[in-house]
Order: sequence, then C-alpha cells, then structure tokens
Amino acid sequence: MKFSRSCLTLAALFAAVSLQVQAQTQSVPAPKTDTGSPRSTVSGASDVGSKPVSATKKDAAAAAKPTKEQLNEVHTVAVMVIEFGGEEHQVMFELLGNAAPKTVQNFVSNAEKGIYTGMAFHRSVDDYLVQTGDPVSKDDASRDNWGLSQEYTIPGEFKLPHVTGAVAMARRGDKMNPKRQSDGTQFYFVLGNMSALNGQYTVFGQVYSGLDALKKLSRVATDSNDCPLERVEIKSLKVIEQKGPLVSVNSKGKKSIIKSEAGMNGFEKFLYRVW
Repeated sequence: MKFSRSCLTLAALFAAVSLQVQAQTQSVPAPKTDTGSPRSTVSGASDVGSKPVSATKKDAAAAAKPTKEQLNEVHTVAVMVIEFGGEEHQVMFELLGNAAPKTVQNFVSNAEKGIYTGMAFHRSVDDYLVQTGDPVSKDDASRDNWGLSQEYTIPGEFKLPHVTGAVAMARRGDKMNPKRQSDGTQFYFVLGNMSALNGQYTVFGQVYSGLDALKKLSRVATDSNDCPLERVEIKSLKVIEQKGPLVSVNSKGKKSIIKSEAGMNGFEKFLYRVW
C-alpha cells in the first residue's frame, strides 16, 4: 500500500513538471533564421550591447588603416568626368599596366592628347555595360554611325577577368578580326556578369570610385541600338599618378581602402577574380 501511494505521488510530481515545461515551451517564440548572429544576440541584452559595438568600431578603424606597403604604392589613375541627367559625375579607375602594358600606354597617350574630351557614350545596357570612345560621337549629326568607326587597332592582352567595375577595350568580331585586335580608342565598363568574354577582350583597368554613377547611366532611356537618347558626354579625362592607397567611397559615404592585386592574399585574389 505504501509502495502504491509513493508511486502515485511520483507520478503526480512528474505530471506537474511536464505541464510546467510545456507551458514555458509554448511561451517562447520560434527562433528566427538569423538566430546566433551578432545582431540577434545583442538585441536582447541592452546592458551589454555597448561593448560589442565599441569593439566593432575599433576593429573597423584598424582594418581601414593603411599598411606601410600601401602607403608606398604608386597607382596610375584615370579621372573621368561625365555629364548626364543635368549633373556631372566623376568616375575614377586604376590603369593596370602590369597586366596590359601596351593597352595602358595607348590609353594614357590618348588621354594626354585630349581625344576623349567631348566624346559621348554610345552604348548603354541595363546593369551590364556602358561604352564610349568613338571619335565620331563628338558629332551629333553622325549619331547613326556612333560606335562603328575604327581609326586603328592595338594588340590584345588577355590576362585579366571581366569582374564588376572592370574597364576593357572594345573590338570587332572574330570573323572580321581573327587576331582579336583591340580598337585603339573605344572602351567599356563591366557592370554585370560578362565572364563569358574572359580571354577574348582586353581588360586594362578597374573602377574604384563612381561605379554607382555608371550603373545609373546604364539604366537611362535608349534607342533600338542601345544608344542613350540623352547625350552623355565625357567632359574631361585625365591620367594622374597617385601615391598611397586608393580609397573608394560608396553611395552611403562609406570609405574603404582598395588593395592592388599584388598585395592580396590567395583568398582575396580568388574573390577578386570571381566577383
């Protein structure tokens, strides 16, 4: 009899504990998909939230500080000002002479002669590319022939990939141009996935400031030949030598130091070539 009473008592206790556990479980909301991320971890603990934020700022500041190697780097940079939508926009891109020496030499020579000033962007494809560099585009009366002229060609140099922000030389198709010679003046900016062109067109530069403006340009209204209806003109294009790290500024005003590919580790080079 005592044994059966004790069993009943234990059973009652077990049932009570089970009910309490079930009640607590039902009162807890289902976990979000980002549970465990810094944001979800800190959001429920306001008394300790200030320490992680402070540490994050210190880490970001340390990461933004240039190294001695970066301070001594010398970059060849093209500074281009274009006008569209009633505004002027500045685009800056590094010229990568180590990978495409003949192409960069030709581009610098053209810039020093001032041939790009007054040219128009004659091709614009949404979030894919924008193209310029045809001398004929200085004349609005010759609009139907923009992009068709070719004054001279230069040898192709196919070492660099078509990543977002890459700058590459245009050329005529393989049937007319089996050696894949680059056009001497026309160039384009890569804004989308153009990896299929790797090894076929010469990439010679990389945008580090003004990419947002180029993407905006790619979305302007165009005619059936992808030529912008509004004249988009190069107001100036100069080449300068800059010592020290290149600094990009995004649309939100956030600055970041741009590493040259030579200064990247293996993983960073992989990301650079993929993205």
